[in-house]
Amino acid sequence: MWKDRRLTQLFGIEHPIIQAPMGGAAVPLLAAAVTNAGGLGSLGTATLPAVERRRQVDELLALTSGPINLNYFVHAEPVVDVVRTARLQARLAAWYAEHGAGKPPAPAVLVPTFDAEALDHLLTVRPAVASFHFGLPKPTDVAAIKAAGIKLIATATTPQEAKALEAGGVDAVIAQGWEAGGHRGTFAPPYDKGQIGTFALVPQVADAVGVPVIAAGGIADGRGIAAALMLGASAVQLGTAFLSCPEANVHPLHRLALTQAERASIVTPAFTGRPARALANRCAADLTDAEADILDFPLQISQMWPLMQATVARGSSEFLPMWTGQAYGLNRTMPAAELVATLAREAMARLASAA
Repeated sequence: MWKDRRLTQLFGIEHPIIQAPMGGAAVPLLAAAVTNAGGLGSLGTATLPAVERRRQVDELLALTSGPINLNYFVHAEPVVDVVRTARLQARLAAWYAEHGAGKPPAPAVLVPTFDAEALDHLLTVRPAVASFHFGLPKPTDVAAIKAAGIKLIATATTPQEAKALEAGGVDAVIAQGWEAGGHRGTFAPPYDKGQIGTFALVPQVADAVGVPVIAAGGIADGRGIAAALMLGASAVQLGTAFLSCPEANVHPLHRLALTQAERASIVTPAFTGRPARALANRCAADLTDAEADILDFPLQISQMWPLMQATVARGSSEFLPMWTGQAYGLNRTMPAAELVATLAREAMARLASAA
């Protein structure tokens, strides 16, 4: 039995284990498997157009009657910078020509922000949990979500951000350490203040806020879970650890790269316009130092997408964003339900031995 049951009781789950809502990878099959195993399954809805989001939510609800988490990005609508776009497209022109990808397209928004349609759908579905990245939606939206009985969680990368989220009405804070894969959740400048490792961040956030804390970043096995709980977290969120599960929607090139533990992961804005941790490849290496030429999130995605498609079709991952945290060398290939059970068993054994 878990000692701190604040979040298991709040979310209605057996184990304080949350599968991260990884865009593209966290599909209904994965989320349902985690929820049905006693954790909190999360759907990667943040990157989905409205029609596909609704379809995947319906699919998930058909696979489980347990608690689920729907995730959203909260970002300002980007403004197209003509000068910056010209510089970036000049940089990319040789790559487009090399890979037969034509010419860079006009910048476009391929990832939606949380809007009125998303709110209406969320209030209709009423999942157990809604999670937000890059801050919180406007106060009236937060009030509507809470009035619907949906538990609200969001990502912080500093104690100051955690306090802001608590003041904004969250039921729990996700303390995202620097080790985490995917997009950094930093929303309060300066950005470099959010470069704190998980096991330095978690106790600071736990001391800073009164709501429960969810530790995220570099946690891949029972040792990490036990350590996070001992440092003040009430639950953990794991993403990369679930990428090796067969239920995850992971490109074969990415899945193969996860077995190459010597490969570095780096934080770069090259793929989307916001800093995110991915396995190093040609795109990340060549554009990480070109921030002055990178478009605002998510416009950058529209410029990189054709290159990714062209190179992946040839069996190359040099432009594929392979979101991966620093602990991927600990990944295990097993069904998601088995992984949840294994993680819980390992963590409880560690906690019992430390008692």
